[in-house]
Amino acid sequence: MTKEFNVPPVVFPASGNPPVGNLQQRRVPTAPFQPPRSSGSSIPFMSFVIGAATTTSSNIYGGPIGGGGGPSGSASFEDEEPLLDELGIHPDQIWKKTKAILNPLRVNPAVHKDSDLSGPIILYLSLCLFQLLAGKIQFGVILGWIVVSSIFLYVVFNMLAGRNGKLDLHTCTSVVGYCLLPVVILSAASLFLPQGSSGRFIIAGIFVLWATRACTGLMVALADGEEEHRGLIAYACFLIYTLFSLLVIF
Repeated sequence: MTKEFNVPPVVFPASGNPPVGNLQQRRVPTAPFQPPRSSGSSIPFMSFVIGAATTTSSNIYGGPIGGGGGPSGSASFEDEEPLLDELGIHPDQIWKKTKAILNPLRVNPAVHKDSDLSGPIILYLSLCLFQLLAGKIQFGVILGWIVVSSIFLYVVFNMLAGRNGKLDLHTCTSVVGYCLLPVVILSAASLFLPQGSSGRFIIAGIFVLWATRACTGLMVALADGEEEHRGLIAYACFLIYTLFSLLVIF
């Protein structure tokens, strides 16, 4: 048997709007950042237009923000120095200093008066690269030895010169780094020499004497009048570059 349910009839009002007493009146959505329409004393909304703001600032300050006018703004970028010059890297100067080391019999000290560290860093990375090709990972060892040997040579030289010492640590590090060029060439040549042969020791001795002579000549010339201590300075430079050559040989 089916049970019947009494459903009350649905009566729709004659007008389309529902009565206020029974249902809540729907609010018309307002646009964002707009004041309510019902308020009588409301502040008028100001629209922000990007184009208008740019035009206004251009008219007030005489041009776009960040540069005075189109032609002058583009000219300011052209007048800027190259990136290498801002970083203190001068390839021409590095090449001149490197060529001065290549001639062990005649080293030009006038080129090395303006000391820099960009050239020694390049030679340091080159030595580490050749040692890496030989199967030796010695980045930290070589860098530590360069720092220690620069401080050692600086202390020895200033102790010998006394109060008349005119050599600073920056110049000493630059000279030691540039005179590392013979050791870099030795490291590249050792890749093609048989391991444990006597020729490696002979060639290493020649390159050590080359680096010692170049470093000693530059130290004496840059210090102005320390000719009487040339032998002691040469001995200290010989010890430094002998240690670097031993890294290459063994």
